[in-house]
Amino acid sequence: MTQRVELATVIDRLAVDEWVTEYAAALDDGDWTAYRALFAPGGRADYRSAGGVEGDAEEVAQWLAGSLRLFSMRQHLIVNRRIRFGALEQDLGDTARVRADFINPMRFATDRDAGPEGSAAGAPDFECGGRYDFGLVRTADGWRFIEVVVTEKWRRS
Repeated sequence: MTQRVELATVIDRLAVDEWVTEYAAALDDGDWTAYRALFAPGGRADYRSAGGVEGDAEEVAQWLAGSLRLFSMRQHLIVNRRIRFGALEQDLGDTARVRADFINPMRFATDRDAGPEGSAAGAPDFECGGRYDFGLVRTADGWRFIEVVVTEKWRRS
């Protein structure tokens, strides 16, 4: 590999990693406009293993908005990120796969949550963990998800 190719790979790796972080922030902040913008046209998400839905970004964003309204605090911690480039069919060097583990503590919304969203102190009422599989494609606007698959492995309340 030349230094130029290695530098481009590092830049792509950082951009893809940042995109996964943007995903977690959109979920935690309840920013459904930002969530939708993370996806390429035709991009899909599958939350069925966590009791959710599978569909395009719009359908899933609507389901998430309703479901996550139950929680005043959400914190998606996405760790152990493994990024591989060129792992999708018909690859032209502009695709990536990310496999990452997650833990997601949340607190149910109650009367104790009198302050701004997420400001109430106290331990989470609900936690879950598992694995994300992200498929990304490079677009004219940068990296976008074409697939997000959630595999919930455990939960505790």
